[in-house]
Amino acid sequence: MADEKEVARVIATPAAIELIDKLRAEHGEVLFHQSGGCCDGSAPMMFPHGEFMVGSSDVKLGTIGGVPFYMSDSQFEYWQHTQLVIDVVPGNGGMFSLERPTGLRFLTRSRLFDDDENAWLEAHPVQRADA
Repeated sequence: MADEKEVARVIATPAAIELIDKLRAEHGEVLFHQSGGCCDGSAPMMFPHGEFMVGSSDVKLGTIGGVPFYMSDSQFEYWQHTQLVIDVVPGNGGMFSLERPTGLRFLTRSRLFDDDENAWLEAHPVQRADA
């Protein structure tokens, strides 16, 4: 690769950053965890720091709007070739996610990395939560 520019595994739209900023102002330190299913489907969930325990089976994909973003290792194995794009749309957020009362919900969109991006990512593995 001619350009050694960092490749972000997770990014956020301006609308998502605006909501993140609002929720951080209201709740203080927070984190995201990409839900793997169950009641809320697969959705990015925002929790107050300390109310969701990131475990040794989680990986940190990056930071958006100053907020760390995690996903389970098993889910990451499936999604590792995609960039997550966190957006917001009207609706109810996940049952326990902080955006629920706002009338908006976080939504994950994705796109496949190209060959150059995949090469960079192979040389820069994700950070394990317990590291």
